[in-house]
Amino acid sequence: MSDRIADGLPVRSAEAVAADVQPGTVLGISGFGSVGYPKAVPLALAAREDAADLDLTVISGGNVGAEIDDTLMSTGAITRRYPYQGTDVSNARVNDGRLAFHDRHVSALADELLYGGLPRPTLAVVEAVAVGDGWLAPSTSLGHTPAVVEAADRLVVEVNDAQPRGLEQLHDVHRPAAPPERAPIPVSRTGERVGDTRVHFPRDKLAAVVRTDRPDATYEFRDPTADDRALAANLAGFLADELTRNPALQDALHLQFGVGSVGNAVALAVEQLDPGDREVAYFGEVIQDSVLDLLDAGELSAASATSLALSESGQARLFADLERYADQVVLRPADVSNAPGLVDRFGVVAVNAAVEVDLTGHVNSTHVRANRMVNGIGGSGDYTRNALVSCVALPSTAAEGDISRIVPFATHVDHTEHDADVFVTEQGVADLRGLAPRERAREMLTIAHPTFRPALERYLERGLERGGHAPHHVETALSELDPED
Repeated sequence: MSDRIADGLPVRSAEAVAADVQPGTVLGISGFGSVGYPKAVPLALAAREDAADLDLTVISGGNVGAEIDDTLMSTGAITRRYPYQGTDVSNARVNDGRLAFHDRHVSALADELLYGGLPRPTLAVVEAVAVGDGWLAPSTSLGHTPAVVEAADRLVVEVNDAQPRGLEQLHDVHRPAAPPERAPIPVSRTGERVGDTRVHFPRDKLAAVVRTDRPDATYEFRDPTADDRALAANLAGFLADELTRNPALQDALHLQFGVGSVGNAVALAVEQLDPGDREVAYFGEVIQDSVLDLLDAGELSAASATSLALSESGQARLFADLERYADQVVLRPADVSNAPGLVDRFGVVAVNAAVEVDLTGHVNSTHVRANRMVNGIGGSGDYTRNALVSCVALPSTAAEGDISRIVPFATHVDHTEHDADVFVTEQGVADLRGLAPRERAREMLTIAHPTFRPALERYLERGLERGGHAPHHVETALSELDPED
C-alpha cells in the first residue's frame, strides 16, 4: 500500500472516467466553502465535445470551485444544481432560466439525498487525500461527502497530491442513524471527536481512483474598513452586554459566523471582548483565517466546522502545523456541524450577513430586487433559526453608499422576523427581542444610514397612518427607496 492509494484499486485517468459519464447523470460531488471538491474529472467533462448535451444534475454539500461552477457550467453541461452556487457564470444561468437551481438548508441535505427529497446520485466524484479498501480520507472539507458517497450508485475518488496527507486527522465522521432510530448526536464539547477520520463505503461501489495534483483556489480577504471596525465595535458592545445579562452564557460563549468581511468583523469584536473566565469556542460551518488568528492568540479553546475556507497564507499556516491545529480544529459532516440540536445544545450566538433587512426584521440573504439570485442560503438558516441569540450584521449601505440595505419591506425573505433577534450595522445595534412590529421598526431606523433614515421614517409614518398590526405601506415598499422621496 502506498501513502495515498492502496494497491489493487482501479486507477484510471480523469478523461477515461469522464468518457463513461452518460447524459442525464445525477452527479454528487464533495466540496464545501469552495474547497475540497473534485477538479480533474469536472475539467475532463468540460473538455468533451458533447459537453453541452450532458444534461447533468450536480449536487454538492455547498459552494465549490471554478472548475465546476465556472468551467463546466459555462459549457451548458449542468442543467440542474443543488443546493448552493455563487459564481457569476452560475448566477447568470440561474437568472436567465438556463440552470434550474433549488436552494436548500445545509443541515437537511443529507436526509434529502438519502430519503427521497432530492434525486439520488448515480455517480459520486469526491476529493480525498488517501483511499483504501472500502475507505477514503477527505481533504479540506467534509461537507456532505459521507451522505453523497452513501447515496450514490458508483464512486470515483480523486486523490489530490496537492492536499497534505495529514488533513485526515482533522476529520470526525459521525453518521446519524436513519429515522426513527436516530439518537442524539453524542457531541458534548466543541472539540470532542466521536467518529472516524475516514468515510467508509462498500468495496464494490468504487469504480475508479483518479490521481490529481491541483490545489484549491484560496480566498482573498480585504483589510477592514472604517465601517467594518465600527460594526465590530458595535457588535463587541452588544456581546459584552449580553454576557452580563444572559445566564445561559455564564460559563461559555459559543460563536458562529460566516466567511468574509462579517466574519472578520466578529473576530475583531472577539478581540475587543473580555470574556472573563468563560470558555470561548467556535461552533460553525467554515473556518477562515480569523478563526486561526483567534486560536493562535488563545482567544478560542476549539473550532468545529465542516470546511477550511482559508486564504493562501492561512492555508500555508494550517498545512505547516497540522499536528498542532488538530488538537483544536475538528471538521464534521455538514449535517452535524449545522445540526439544529447541536446549535441549540451549545447555545450558539450566531452572526450572519445579509443582502438586506427590513424594518420589521425580515432578512433577505440571497436575492436582489426580489428575483435576481446572487448566491444560496447556505447554512445561515440552520444557525439563525436555532441559535440562542441570532444576530444579522451588515453595512447599512451598498454600492458605495447609493443603496440602503435597511429597506422598508424585504422583497425576498430567507429568514422571517421570527428568526433573527439582533441587527448590527456600523450605525448601531437594534435588539428586536420582545418588541411589537411598530417598536421593531423604530429600532431598525436607528441602525439605518443617516442619508436614508428620513425616507424610512416617512415610509413608517405612511404605514402607521394605514393602520394594522405591521406598519407597512406596500405600494411605497415596492418602489425604489429615494432619500428625497
